[in-house]
Amino acid sequence: MVNAHCASLKRLFLISIAVVLGGCASTQAPTDPADPWEGMNRGVYAFNDELDRGIFRPVAELYAFVTPRPVRTCIRNVYLNIGEIWSAFNSALQQRHFDAINTVGRFMFNTTMGLGGCIDVASMNGQPRIPNDFGITLGVWGVPQGPYLVLPIIGASSVRDGAGDVVNLVGNQLDTIGMIKNVPLRNSLWGLDFVVRREALLTVSKTVDSTALDPYSFIRDAYLQRREAQVLGDPDAQALPDYEDYEDVKADEKTLGIVPEKSP
Repeated sequence: MVNAHCASLKRLFLISIAVVLGGCASTQAPTDPADPWEGMNRGVYAFNDELDRGIFRPVAELYAFVTPRPVRTCIRNVYLNIGEIWSAFNSALQQRHFDAINTVGRFMFNTTMGLGGCIDVASMNGQPRIPNDFGITLGVWGVPQGPYLVLPIIGASSVRDGAGDVVNLVGNQLDTIGMIKNVPLRNSLWGLDFVVRREALLTVSKTVDSTALDPYSFIRDAYLQRREAQVLGDPDAQALPDYEDYEDVKADEKTLGIVPEKSP
């Protein structure tokens, strides 16, 4: 079983490398100084888009179809609540101690009064979530962002954020799900986390598909602007919207305390 899993990962890695090499061979000149590897990035973006449309998006749509919205909101809130631990740690590393204290407070409040994080009572009481990660920490420490970079499966990133993702993977999992010894359970929770994250962006995907003349450039510009705002500590630099229709989820907001986050 392990060998088969490793073989699948190896095939995916080889396919990714082939796509990257194909992108490198492109003669397309970069249109943005922040994206000097545009030819390669567009190749990886095309690979990710095909993988998403063929596998990830249909799975997320099925999850949204069979799971009632309040349940989906509860599950997403729980995962967001777990992530508060790593966010608080990074706020402390950035010497944004007020943010760190608030994030710890949110975690404790939602974990106890919010039924393990299912209900975002902190947001209901005027204490919004402060998303944070090690890529932002590196930026606060003065590490340059570097060129824009599209990573296989992960998607939009940069040289700095790509390095930060390695630390995020270790730090964000070792203090939460990664500590679970039961391998099937741990992997299932990681898989559900991925599906939940993808389902939250279904509306964004539809919006990009229907309105953006060049989805690649749209995603790149939005990503870079948001990351810059987060490094500068802009309180409005929140995650992309999670909702399909604001009018349809007013009841969920009242019962589960979720608040639509502002787009960059």
